[in-house]
Amino acid sequence: MSTRPEILFPLFSALTKLEGVGPKTAEHFAQMGIEKPRDLLFTLPQSGVDRQPRASIREADLPAVVTVEVLVGRHMEPAQKGRPYRIDVQDAETSFQLVFFHARGDYLKRQLPTGERRVVSGRVELYDGIGQMVHPDYIERPEEAGAIAAYEPVYPLTAGITARLMQRAAQGALARAPALPEWADPELIKREGWPSWHAALDAAHAPQGPGDLSPEARARARLAYDELFSHQLTLALARAQTRKVKGLVSEGTGRLQSKVLRALPYRPTGAQERAMTEIAADMAAPVRMNRLLQGDVGAGKTLVAFMALLVAVEAGGQGVMMAPTEILARQHLEGLQPMAEDAGVVLEILTGRDKGAERAAKLAALARGDIQILVGTHAVFQKDVEFADLRLAVVDEQHRFGVNQRLELGAKGPRVDMLVMTATPIPRSLALAQYGDMDVSVLDEKPPGRQPIQTALVSSARIDEVVAHLRKAVAEGRQAYWVCPLVEESELSDMTAAEERFKRLRATLGEGVVGLVHGQMPPAEKDDAMTRFVAGETSVLVATTVIEVGVNVPNATIMVIERAESFGLAQLHQLRGRVGRGSAASTCLLVYQPPLSQGGERRLKVLRDTEDGFRISEEDLAIRGAGDLIGTAQSGLPRFRIADLERQAGLMKIAQSDARALLESDPKLESERGKAVRVLLWLMEQDKAIRLISVG
Repeated sequence: MSTRPEILFPLFSALTKLEGVGPKTAEHFAQMGIEKPRDLLFTLPQSGVDRQPRASIREADLPAVVTVEVLVGRHMEPAQKGRPYRIDVQDAETSFQLVFFHARGDYLKRQLPTGERRVVSGRVELYDGIGQMVHPDYIERPEEAGAIAAYEPVYPLTAGITARLMQRAAQGALARAPALPEWADPELIKREGWPSWHAALDAAHAPQGPGDLSPEARARARLAYDELFSHQLTLALARAQTRKVKGLVSEGTGRLQSKVLRALPYRPTGAQERAMTEIAADMAAPVRMNRLLQGDVGAGKTLVAFMALLVAVEAGGQGVMMAPTEILARQHLEGLQPMAEDAGVVLEILTGRDKGAERAAKLAALARGDIQILVGTHAVFQKDVEFADLRLAVVDEQHRFGVNQRLELGAKGPRVDMLVMTATPIPRSLALAQYGDMDVSVLDEKPPGRQPIQTALVSSARIDEVVAHLRKAVAEGRQAYWVCPLVEESELSDMTAAEERFKRLRATLGEGVVGLVHGQMPPAEKDDAMTRFVAGETSVLVATTVIEVGVNVPNATIMVIERAESFGLAQLHQLRGRVGRGSAASTCLLVYQPPLSQGGERRLKVLRDTEDGFRISEEDLAIRGAGDLIGTAQSGLPRFRIADLERQAGLMKIAQSDARALLESDPKLESERGKAVRVLLWLMEQDKAIRLISVG
């Protein structure tokens, strides 16, 4: 079924087919991402107004919206232009006024004739002890007051779309919604007490009170599940597609791995051993590996990845490790070099810098199979780079890669096993949203010998004490990072610039003691400053966030982060992870500018109280929300209209296991439920998934 089923046509027609929506209004709706009736169905009310009828405005805690039946009294027309028009009214217990600005008296006399009864609804406030309702939202005859909903849904709006218009359009879309066959697992529906899809939509658009607006409300949970389930089906289909591809069977002998393990000064952690076993098993299986290795700063991902590369070499093939930048690729090379020597394998690097004869020689050695492990940047993807027998690709710093890039990567060696590493601990629900097509190994233990990092919050008023502390540490032969938020002094900002800070610290600590690195420097200068710091020639490195990822200097034991409140939690955690890499105790000083905002204070305290990257990422998600956390634009993270990843994380897990179970039993979606699920995929615009089924 590669065309949209007819039953869904009414939901995918033009918005202008809805009553009251002309071409101009349709343009306004498009600003909200609403282009067809289907989009209106999934735009749910965000709050509500209580309009239950009361006997008197005295029953309400003013100011408040009140709905009340009144006897209309005298009309007081304004004596001069620009003054309000007032009407006295009397409810069961007290009198108050209806107030209108720029009003036409003849119209109001017809609407509210003196001596007749009307039901009015609107916001009442007290002025000098007299209740006033300015421009009532509703004026109805008592026999027609049923038209006022007791609890009125409030939708998100944009310029040109009024509340009334939005409500009418949503009702119009609901009227077009067909009854669809049930795609959810009947057991799940029974267990959760969920309504059908259509009943859930009706209920979500007609909340009876604040409880119906919460993500836990049954109707909302049901609709969120449908959205997550269709997304997880797409990922599960992509995963099934990957698994259909016959993989290369790479069985390690353990010969090279044991050489490296014997040479290590410590034993791998339990988490590292578990990950190595999972990866080796995947590589030995006849299906293609697609695994995410998720580990906190300093959890020892490099060793696990190198062991996987050795499995490829032991099986007679080659491996490649890719990093997003040249500086990181060179660091991987330095980190892997000693282990490669222990194992006796040939390791080389290929980046955009390699030119001419040198590049040609490397390419020839790769094609002959003389280079067993290659480290590189994306330059590895170029057409002329050929491997003799590539078995494994390791990709570092995953969050720059969405699902689409992963599929492209696989095209280089369609059967090549893939291991993706990320140092950003991702909350479980986001990991499922982003990497649901992958299997996940988590490194959640620190290697032995790693010292905990003492973290303290310091007000910027005490910066001189920080500098004195630094002078003492440098005299004892220790090294430190000093991170600044911006590069040059700008009038707009009172943040101390890296260059200013560098000059001041140099004046205090002496020439040659302080180095500087920031994003605007030429790459050669940056590399030079880094190299001198790594070699211990400079003791303090003043830097912008360029050092966030991957820099490894075991002798550095102090991290000062200036204006810490201006950084995100994940970034602060990554920066702190640059210290605490050796055997000496380390400290991280978060220097903040008072007064702190509530969010700023919460972020810094979380950081002070824990070093667990996973806990920090859960907090970050709670503070910032899912889109911000990975920057939705480049993250490959889907945008959900109804599902709330922070508050419905549990549903994501259920949706994933449901999707995988369904495809196990019905890989082509041909059963009754399978056919219903195809309708869901069309409804949720998961065209990618539909292509995968038709290909399958």
